Amino acid sequence: MSVPAPVLYPPFNIVRLSHVEYRVTDLAKSRAFYVDLLGLQITQEETGAIYLRAMEERGHHCIALIQSDTAEVGVLGFKLYDEPDLDKAADWFAGQGLPIDWVDRPFMGRTLRTRDPWGIPLEFYVRMDRLAPIHQKYALYNGVKALRIDHFNMFASDVDASVDFYNRIGFRTTEYTEDAETGKCWAVWMHRKGGVHDIAFTNGTGPRLHHTAFWTANALNIIDLLDLMSTTGWLEAIERGPGRHGISNAFFLYIRDPDLNRIEIYCSDYQTVDPDHEPIKWDLKDPQRQTLWGAPAPRSWFEEGSLFAGATLQDSALAAQPIIAP
Repeated sequence: MSVPAPVLYPPFNIVRLSHVEYRVTDLAKSRAFYVDLLGLQITQEETGAIYLRAMEERGHHCIALIQSDTAEVGVLGFKLYDEPDLDKAADWFAGQGLPIDWVDRPFMGRTLRTRDPWGIPLEFYVRMDRLAPIHQKYALYNGVKALRIDHFNMFASDVDASVDFYNRIGFRTTEYTEDAETGKCWAVWMHRKGGVHDIAFTNGTGPRLHHTAFWTANALNIIDLLDLMSTTGWLEAIERGPGRHGISNAFFLYIRDPDLNRIEIYCSDYQTVDPDHEPIKWDLKDPQRQTLWGAPAPRSWFEEGSLFAGATLQDSALAAQPIIAP
């Protein structure tokens, strides 16, 4: 199946991905990971919750860490362009038979909560508390010097169906992996903000969050992070990399937080803002698809992911396998 043509005039206008809520089992350990190691800045800290932003971000938070008995992903957040888009989004999701709930969220204005057809919890908003810029306060730069949240990648039991749904709300495909035997998509990368992706879907038991990615300025920051992790007790949290992706051309590193949520540190992808930007097709068996240098990913990268609160898992019917590291 080829990817669908982009919907250039969607029913409502999504600007970009915005934030993720992680429900964590040890808030202090998560604080050490996200603040001391990655260098995210605390914008609010209270009993049972920590809110964080990266160095270039003006919105109040890109991650909410919420103390919980169970490790899971509470919600993925997206920013809309203007207030009328919230009502248009509510009408559109209701028209698809999906749940609609107007919720009160800390530091955010009117917020729409819903789920996609597979149960991924989503929220949409226009207004979040705006904070003073800190991108030139270099004394605050720490850890990997994360600049901004970049994308979400999800395991999907039916990648083609997921792409069709998100395409209809304006996400445009930049690259995709096709299984040559079935003609089905094994993975797809889709964007709103003009990079390679705001969201991506990878074949597997889903829905689960595969990873959240943060942008850093250059590959040397990633090398510095590896030196830091290997000498401060975080060695076992390194899962994959460093390397350069074939897909996206980005330099990357994958690490795991204390609850095993996967975090990608990411830089150097390319611009995709043109409305007639043509998607790049990859074959599932191409060894340069995963890593331009040819190194395959470990099995954990294809099988382990974070659960979404309230979602029911479903196995994928597509049994095709990529190249896996021994």
